Amino acid sequence: MIDRLQTFATRFEEVEARLSAPDLYDDPKRAAELLRERNRLEPVVTAFRALQAAQRNQQEAQEMLSDPELRELAQEELAAARAEAARLTASLKLLLIPRDPNDDRDVIVEIRGGAGGEESALFAHSLWRMYTMYAEKRGWTAEVLSQNMTELGGCKEIVFQISGDGAYSRLKFESGVHRVQRVPETESQGRVHTSTVTVAVLPEAEEVDFAINPADLKIDTFRSSGAGGQHINKTESAIRITHLPTGVVVECQDERSQHKNRDKAMRVLRTRLFEAEQARQNAAIAAERRSQVGTGDRSERIRTYNFPENRVSDHRIKLTLYKLADFMDGALDEVIEALITADRVKQMEG
Repeated sequence: MIDRLQTFATRFEEVEARLSAPDLYDDPKRAAELLRERNRLEPVVTAFRALQAAQRNQQEAQEMLSDPELRELAQEELAAARAEAARLTASLKLLLIPRDPNDDRDVIVEIRGGAGGEESALFAHSLWRMYTMYAEKRGWTAEVLSQNMTELGGCKEIVFQISGDGAYSRLKFESGVHRVQRVPETESQGRVHTSTVTVAVLPEAEEVDFAINPADLKIDTFRSSGAGGQHINKTESAIRITHLPTGVVVECQDERSQHKNRDKAMRVLRTRLFEAEQARQNAAIAAERRSQVGTGDRSERIRTYNFPENRVSDHRIKLTLYKLADFMDGALDEVIEALITADRVKQMEG
């Protein structure tokens, strides 16, 4: 482990030196790559340097033990240094767990209403608002790629992109079934109803990741329309793309421009095909990792939002918070940090 840490420390110093070179910023893409690498290395190198300091303190305290007048103080300092070294060693083991290669990617999030009809669609819209508010808090950007709204303002389906540093690393655990318990606005008797919404978080695929043969695509155009026939577009700007080998179908009618709709639909299609290819590869690996935070299966119920009790419960890590209102306003970090920690611990044990 020490050899790996020393390699990281050396690389960190090289990256720091390169980032301070004035000519670097003539190449913004390279500068961004180095900055991301620096941010990944910094916590590891900081902890390693602290470990080295604790080990030096331990050695000095050990040498002081031979002096009768300093023995009591030396014993206290030795115990403290040993405890600090043990804490930092454990922390570094977590930090050295191999990173998910997709962690730095932007994400495409797909939210679909499940059981519960209109109430499910309304909660799907609430989840979209929650994720966009979280993105805003982190300085990320969100862009709707496709949506199918109901007359009451709910979402039968909404697909959107979140772009920002480490978006996938923090949102990947959101895939699954989200259950809501609340009194619907349409409920006259005040009874609590239970509805479900499915969320899928996909690492966005870039063109270099997944080549799509244009001959494999069937592209149809049609007139877009909003909920209840509202905002009907008189031109055929909406796009439906079918990937013939897999049968995957993507639609986009969010923009008035056919070209923009085609671009958005291709981004979603590329990402879905990339995810399917990754799933096939993962299934072929006998020792596929099963993390404590779940398999990522969209059929798995991961979280319950109970509005009468102001409670949000994540079932994978048995964490319950009584601040649902804040959570729905995008205060997700406490749960996300707990999920990341649980995943790292599970990997370390495995």
